[in-house]
Amino acid sequence: MRIAIDAMGGDFGPCATVGGAARALSADAQLHVVLFGQRSRLESEIARLPRSLAAATSRLQVENVDAVLPDGQQPAKALRHGGDTSMARMLACVANGDACAGVSAGNTGALMALARRVLGTVPGVTRPAISTAIPTCNEGRCYLLDLGANVDVGPDRLVEFARMGDAMARHVDGLRSPRVALLNVGVEGTKGSPTVQEADRQLRELTTINYVGYVEGDSIFSGTADVVVCDGFTGNAVLKASEGLAKMLVARVQATFDAHWSSRLVGLLARPALMRLRDELDPVRYNGASLLGLKGIVVKSHGSADAAGFHYAVARAAQEVRRDLPRRLAVT
Repeated sequence: MRIAIDAMGGDFGPCATVGGAARALSADAQLHVVLFGQRSRLESEIARLPRSLAAATSRLQVENVDAVLPDGQQPAKALRHGGDTSMARMLACVANGDACAGVSAGNTGALMALARRVLGTVPGVTRPAISTAIPTCNEGRCYLLDLGANVDVGPDRLVEFARMGDAMARHVDGLRSPRVALLNVGVEGTKGSPTVQEADRQLRELTTINYVGYVEGDSIFSGTADVVVCDGFTGNAVLKASEGLAKMLVARVQATFDAHWSSRLVGLLARPALMRLRDELDPVRYNGASLLGLKGIVVKSHGSADAAGFHYAVARAAQEVRRDLPRRLAVT
């Protein structure tokens, strides 16, 4: 299995992408990786890899691309001027069939715009959506979509997102009947915008989806739904707020234990539990947002992800390849 990677994107650039790719290769013997980016920088990072990861580089290939898409590039400009960048070359590799999937930590809007042009969408999907898993109670997870690709959508698009989220949960996570919900300001039938109410009406008429109705924001993390559907503006705000809250909670708990000598002693005893809590809430564990609805598999890594986080994004792409996700989406 060959994964193409835009190695120049993200806050940490090749430092994170090369290290993450090497970790993914070390963990998956069937994986091969091609890195697109500036050869001198990539080879420099490869040379710095620890000995434990160096052996995996025999399955790593570097393709030199001098041009890099700026992080703040507008999607329209990316479409006009980004044709020979590391991101575009990565996507072309997927479109040509030379790679099974692509991964990038670069500009989300540019990635979606270029991917849609280069790869196209699967039959039955009008507009791709961005989806990722977020942690829920009892060590579960819930898919949230859309996360920013479609800010203003109509009811038909929300139904389309529900179908794609259902397919993701079924075929990637193996859930037989995923519970699909609409995010709303209340659970009563009279609540919400006309768009959400119409989407609710359409979803109730579907027999192929286990639609459970409305959920409010606090229910996303309760585990009452496996897929939560909303517009891109709302989804992105929820995701970023939850990441910030998780970081704040861990920092506050640690600061509380460090505040006094007696609580420091308790903190030492509680350290294993605190480490587990931090790991469970760490967004890195859930890094890798899927660009659902494209004819090829593309995973967007969080821009602030380090090597460990980027590893998760590559692993996510490999998992979707093994489940043949685009074909599953085409028949929903």
